[in-house]
Amino acid sequence: MSQTILILSTSLRKGGNSDALANEFFRGAKDAGHRVEKVRLSDKTIRFCTGCLACNRTHRCVIHDDADKIAQKMRAADVLVFATPIYYYEMCGQMKTMLDRANPLYGSDYRFGDIYLLSTAAEDGDDVPRRAENGLQGWIDCFPKARLTGTVFAGGVDAPGSIQGHPALKKAYEMGRAVSARKE
Repeated sequence: MSQTILILSTSLRKGGNSDALANEFFRGAKDAGHRVEKVRLSDKTIRFCTGCLACNRTHRCVIHDDADKIAQKMRAADVLVFATPIYYYEMCGQMKTMLDRANPLYGSDYRFGDIYLLSTAAEDGDDVPRRAENGLQGWIDCFPKARLTGTVFAGGVDAPGSIQGHPALKKAYEMGRAVSARKE
């Protein structure tokens, strides 16, 4: 049974290194027969959360921009994938803003269970993506049916395109291909 997979590419750099990881995950999931959509946040208008908490009652945001539409896509997806560059050892601001704006999903009838994180950074080392992983885990902890299922990190990539040939590309592709059918 195929899954509905939503990939959120959060970098402002079109064709950048984290976007390349997103493309490989997309390709792998598509090759496995899943329904996959990739949304680039840089192509969208997303304002900051105002903290009004009206969404706790309505499960919709009172700010009618692209973040509201993306949150509804997130609600309907079986699998969520976030691709981000690491800035100052943390997820990029665009990703954090989208997570904040996804607050209408809290307490709602969301579908997603598996969540993946794809990240890149100029610095290399296993500890580099930890804070981004922890930040995403803090959001995931608010959704009892959700779990961080897998991560891919490409370190040592800075300039656009410097990820070419990096082993993380193959790992992202294989991770996309390995997404399994949802267990109801």
